[in-house]
Amino acid sequence: MDTADIVIAEDDAVLREVYQKKFTLSGYTIRLAQNGEEALALITQKAPDIAILDVHMPVLDGFGVLEKFPRDKRTFPVIMLTNFGDEKNKERGKALGADDYFVKSEMTIKSLLTMVDTLLKAKKMWGK
Repeated sequence: MDTADIVIAEDDAVLREVYQKKFTLSGYTIRLAQNGEEALALITQKAPDIAILDVHMPVLDGFGVLEKFPRDKRTFPVIMLTNFGDEKNKERGKALGADDYFVKSEMTIKSLLTMVDTLLKAKKMWGK
């Protein structure tokens, strides 16, 4: 399998490091952003195979990034990360075209990797 390119936007330095390690060990190419503005720059520079966006970030939040790349205008799936299992955020994410939603406190890195894997397989199947 060719290496999937993943943009991960996360303002927590510890989590960024964890994602970097785990995803790299799983054979993915990772590009990290500390906020939504950096994520926009990375995505604009080169569309990723998948984007993982934290909802709450300084400068520009995950929703702000998602608004710039509506589902019908992008070629990659988006997973939203949040600390809150709050339905309002979930609804907003879905309304903006997020493909999946990951509540950090309820899930493990392993389940995030599985989610990424599943979305990448689906993407390949649809030939996007």
